[in-house]
Amino acid sequence: MSSPAPSAASDSCGLQVFWDDKLVSYDFGAGHPLNPVRVELTMALARELKVLDAPGVRLEKFDPAGDDLLGLVHEASYIAAVREAGATGRADLRHGLGTPDNPVFAGMHEASCLVTGASVAAARAVWTGRSPHAANIAGGLHHAMAGAASGFCVYNDPAVAIAWLLGQGAERIAYVDVDVHHGDGVQAAFYDDPRVLTISLHETPRALFPGTGYPTETGGSGAEGSAVNVALPPGTGDANWLRAFDAVVPPLLRAFRPQVLVTQHGCDSHALDPLAHLILSVDGQRTVYAMLHRLAHETAGGRWIVTGGGGYELVQVVPRAWTHLLAEASGRPIDPETPTPRDWRDFVRMRTEQIAPLRMTDGTPVVELRTWAEGYDPANPVDQAVLATRREVFPEHGLDPLMHV
Repeated sequence: MSSPAPSAASDSCGLQVFWDDKLVSYDFGAGHPLNPVRVELTMALARELKVLDAPGVRLEKFDPAGDDLLGLVHEASYIAAVREAGATGRADLRHGLGTPDNPVFAGMHEASCLVTGASVAAARAVWTGRSPHAANIAGGLHHAMAGAASGFCVYNDPAVAIAWLLGQGAERIAYVDVDVHHGDGVQAAFYDDPRVLTISLHETPRALFPGTGYPTETGGSGAEGSAVNVALPPGTGDANWLRAFDAVVPPLLRAFRPQVLVTQHGCDSHALDPLAHLILSVDGQRTVYAMLHRLAHETAGGRWIVTGGGGYELVQVVPRAWTHLLAEASGRPIDPETPTPRDWRDFVRMRTEQIAPLRMTDGTPVVELRTWAEGYDPANPVDQAVLATRREVFPEHGLDPLMHV
């Protein structure tokens, strides 16, 4: 895979990063896969590599989301249930609180409001023109539903940020989700709204939670084609994943012409992730970030809101992947051969008793992207998955699903 060149728009890529050390209070407890040390290590690595000191990058504070913002997506009874569970420690299984995926923890409501507040602040910064790009690396909790927690997610911060944008008058918002799990909560929130295009590339629901995200899920009545799902087979690696992205995401974004691009960057598609079965490298993931950055400038006037997401290899994968993401959003990508700083590796050893990676690359071989335009391979299960998606949604956008087949 070719290393992405610095963005052509690098000189104009202002980035506001919304961060508060209290974001690590979103913590389901010892042994839970969603360990907040992953974002702590990410921010530490970004600091050590001077990503947060780059020209045009600003670290910003923010306010937690109040009930008015949460209520743009979530039911009042659910918000009350989260507040009660976090205060009393009692499970509320009707609302998905107290399950193995979503154990109750003290201050659950307040911690979740912080995550959501950061994503709304990012949306506000981009929409008002204060910054072309904005990031909440602790966000991306895309599984939470209107009335229930799900899949490690209490409040759905990307959906609340999108709903806030709609309330400000946005008419076309695109949401691209590259987490290995289907972005079901965001899709559900806007399934009947043609103003929001949701695109999710994920491992097939036949093999992975949450069991949704089939190509036939294309949007509700009056919003046909607004939900796009690429369900990839287990074992999909860099070259095929990037081919699938290239075949679906750029043509749809160009046709939809969003005013804002919102992206969720779960890095659990990595080969080392313990909860899924795709085999991307950090190098493949950083290539995706560069592709999305270019598409933000090409299709959305540069207005780009970035969130984190899943990612459960806490030391080897998440910090490097999301540091690359922040660097790409700043317009100054990191050379993949860059060594990780010794002070950061010492910090990793102190916090986790693990040995940190030595470089910002996995050292994967360079693979040239074979684009969809070069032809369809009927024997390739990834190509089969891509064609299924194109057939379902491309006609709704005036695109030919069989072009180049």
